[in-house]
Amino acid sequence: MIGDVLINGELSDGTIPVTDSSVVRGDGCFEVMKLYGGRLFGLEEHLDRLQRSASALGIVLPARDDIRTWVERIASQHVSGLVRVMVTRGSSISGVDGPSNVIIFRHPAPEIAPVVTLLPVPAPWHAAGIEWDLAGAKLLSYAPNVAASRRAKEGGFDDALLISSDALVLEGSTFSVAWMANGVLQTPTLDLGILDSITRKVVLEEAERMGLEVVEGLWNLENVAEASEVMALSTVREVQAVSEIGPLSFEAGHVTSRLADAFDAIVG
Repeated sequence: MIGDVLINGELSDGTIPVTDSSVVRGDGCFEVMKLYGGRLFGLEEHLDRLQRSASALGIVLPARDDIRTWVERIASQHVSGLVRVMVTRGSSISGVDGPSNVIIFRHPAPEIAPVVTLLPVPAPWHAAGIEWDLAGAKLLSYAPNVAASRRAKEGGFDDALLISSDALVLEGSTFSVAWMANGVLQTPTLDLGILDSITRKVVLEEAERMGLEVVEGLWNLENVAEASEVMALSTVREVQAVSEIGPLSFEAGHVTSRLADAFDAIVG
């Protein structure tokens, strides 16, 4: 159930004009933060990324302190769930932008299974290492990713693993991926234009503290086939074991379990 909605700091019923850029063109960015016992995890990191995404889009945000205050106001009313921040360019159908809208609300977190199965899906819309203005931005326009996820579910899998046109592993539809292969924790490099996931960053740091070698690089499915265990990483999934990628099968291994426990300790 969705509680109070704030639009630019004012209580709202959640209604926005049909001329808003998010409705007309899906033009905007967003962040999702998780509540743990009434505390938001990674608030400042999420606000940093929101600013980067808005800057890439050329959207001028209100003062950071204001956005933080609005987010904390919504968060203070709840113990658990997700706080979503959506930024739109405002009404721009006339060719004149804005002002921008910052929409904030809380909603329940979905139930997450212990393991997930993934279908590799080509992602020709992904930057995949090609330099462009919006590479790595967390955009409202998730239609291609949602379509990939839907295709995976129609094929009997839980979600999609996005693959570049030259067969490189990128990221999930809404999550990052990493895997253990030959004693090394491997993950696609941010140079591919994948999202700079906050969960991914924390998990890689924890892996290094455990004494694991971490390598960010360019990998294809043949590399992943050598993995002993694979994990999906995101705000919602946290650290989730991957049991299948297409025809490949994996065990929920001890490294995934250790990293999940380490993440729980941080957010708990």
